[in-house]
Amino acid sequence: KRIDKACLEKKPDLTIVMIGTNDMNSNKYIPLEQYKHNLSKIIDSILHAHSKVLLMNVLPMYAPYLFTRHPKAFYGEEGPEGRLAEMNAAILKIAQTKAVTFLDIHHFFEKVGDVGLDKSSFIRHELNSHMTDGIHPTPDGYRAIAIAVYECIKCNHLPHERVVCFGDSITKGDGTIDGKSYPAYLKRLLQN
Repeated sequence: KRIDKACLEKKPDLTIVMIGTNDMNSNKYIPLEQYKHNLSKIIDSILHAHSKVLLMNVLPMYAPYLFTRHPKAFYGEEGPEGRLAEMNAAILKIAQTKAVTFLDIHHFFEKVGDVGLDKSSFIRHELNSHMTDGIHPTPDGYRAIAIAVYECIKCNHLPHERVVCFGDSITKGDGTIDGKSYPAYLKRLLQN
């Protein structure tokens, strides 16, 4: 519903897409087949508007906190980790099918983001943010996303004069383009 106003009207030459966290974890859960359809439609709309696409997958999460919001049954037999793996596999497949640039930000966070209860974790928890979040990045996590996206843009020679970051609450971050969101940090990196 937001694609026209939040993205296409801005006529980007590059659109960075990171969606799926809310689709798999919120009360408005979107089954995988519907999610794949929706994501394909969004990417088609962006490509039709002559924007390149950089598609990112969904970050790892700290599952024990998820169970404070939803019963284990909410995640079905596969659990949150299984649901996340299926979603990320679908995102990769869509990126390959649509021939768009893919950034495996999940792998980056999983390998060096200390996801869990370590104070240095890139994901918010009680020790590093006084929140039982388990989903959203810390300021360090947002900076890490921005650096990974910046390097991906540069390595793939993607246009970056007019960039739109399109996504859910992880993309929104603190809600500003000059604060502590990955789009804010990316904006600083892309400025001459």
